[in-house]
Amino acid sequence: MKLNADFSRRAVIDSNSLPWTDSPAAGIQRQLLERDGEEQARATSLVRYAPGSKFDHHVHTLGEEIFVLEGIFTDETGDYGPGTYIKNPPGSAHAPGSETGCLLFVKLRHLDLADNERVVIDTQKAAWFPGMVAGLSVLPLSEFATQHTALVKWAAGTYFNPHHHYGGEEIYVLEGVFEDEFGRYPAGTWIRSPHLSKHCPFSAEGCTILVKTGHLPALHSY
Repeated sequence: MKLNADFSRRAVIDSNSLPWTDSPAAGIQRQLLERDGEEQARATSLVRYAPGSKFDHHVHTLGEEIFVLEGIFTDETGDYGPGTYIKNPPGSAHAPGSETGCLLFVKLRHLDLADNERVVIDTQKAAWFPGMVAGLSVLPLSEFATQHTALVKWAAGTYFNPHHHYGGEEIYVLEGVFEDEFGRYPAGTWIRSPHLSKHCPFSAEGCTILVKTGHLPALHSY
């Protein structure tokens, strides 16, 4: 399957309008945002676990990143509530599930093979830092080589400077409304901008976004 698999093109999807599709595991469904491959795929998805559902034990050859949106996510390493960020490095393995049910934002097979650090952060308890402009707060989640993952909180009326993204940028809007000169993006919107893309972002109403940069192929410009 190829879905939004051309990384030289900008993609914007409102996940609130997407259908849910069944995964191979009973009770687990996905909203597909991008996908290149079949069941073993480079993919970005929202994943919904019904109470008591789980996947069989499996290996993540190129790693995964998870952000818990709702409920309690569980694997052999522990229980993870809303606001938890997890990075499982390439070669890691687990049998994930949820006794209560949960909703996750998940990225598969985007990590550098040399990135061997597992990261778990409860963002509801972690410290935020001032951003580069007034009204912006940042909570770094993961860094390796060119790849950076963070939460960014925008106070109402915050404007950022025009800038380019080497290796692209990917945003999932968690709360509020994020904006730039190309449009207005409410909570649940996923935006992927390619290598060397440029924009001038702002938020009139305030928002919180999950951001990943520097992970897309540096083959084309936008």
